Amino acid sequence: MKRLLSATAIAATALIALTACGSTQSASDASSSGSKITITDATGTKVTLDGPAEKVVGTEWNVVEDLETLGVAPVGVADVKGYGNYDSAVPLTGDPKDIGTRGEPSTDTIAALAPDLIVATNDLKASVVKQLRKIAPTIVVASADGKDQLGTMHDTLDMIAKATGTAAEAKTVWSGFEDKLAAGKKELADAGKAGTTVAMADGYELSNQVTIRPYTSTSALGTVNERLGLENAWDVDSDAAYGLGSTDVEGLTKLGADTQFLYIANKADGNDVFADSLASNDVWKSLPFVEAGNVHRLTDGIWMFGGPGSMEAYIDATVAAITK
Repeated sequence: MKRLLSATAIAATALIALTACGSTQSASDASSSGSKITITDATGTKVTLDGPAEKVVGTEWNVVEDLETLGVAPVGVADVKGYGNYDSAVPLTGDPKDIGTRGEPSTDTIAALAPDLIVATNDLKASVVKQLRKIAPTIVVASADGKDQLGTMHDTLDMIAKATGTAAEAKTVWSGFEDKLAAGKKELADAGKAGTTVAMADGYELSNQVTIRPYTSTSALGTVNERLGLENAWDVDSDAAYGLGSTDVEGLTKLGADTQFLYIANKADGNDVFADSLASNDVWKSLPFVEAGNVHRLTDGIWMFGGPGSMEAYIDATVAAITK
């Protein structure tokens, strides 16, 4: 988990300037002429395909998830094993080639696959994207945008759909996601849980020090919570792209007894910091919401930075935790 957290934190800090352009991308930016498809990606680059892409490589898990959601099995995926551990909500199909890490994909491995499309994010270094564009048409999508997380997520889905000829599927997927949000909100309201205060987080331990990462109201999960009619308990600074903050156990003393504390861990990490590392921590044990039993570990395999597939799994897990 520490490796995953660090990669995301670095990307969020270093690439805020790039994410600002992500919210401007949309399906309306893409046009087709005959059999060719032209797309303007999140970097403002026009990318032309000879037709709908079939052999697609994804360098980041959110785009891989979108491909699978749209029924397109990617031929190349960054960190295949990691994806299986952290994004089981939308499992891989077929037998994709592992192209290396998400931050440093192997251009040689990608070239050997002879893809007709590569989908990357603006978390990837510009120098790497430049190399990828020499191999095959490459579209870059925005990883996150704290100003409009769901809009950015929708734009990404639509852009990938345009490139792969799956626009109808994308429309169905997004409609289903909106229906899931509405159904979750109704279920919470019917259970008398509308307006419940929630604090969504994950955490990691380094040198015997536990760091807790809040998902604020500008994160994707925070945005989903608010769409469900829930109140976000966090009042901490967060990065502009991902809406993620940082605190320690003492920082949790600001949360009220009625707060529902939701968190995601993963069995692949081998350690649940909230159930294991903090089990003997006097501050943690004395927190009112902990004493009240309002701590809920959500289902494993929900990728916190994924697309509509992961968000639907998050909705199901959150509603179930709060209404049980």
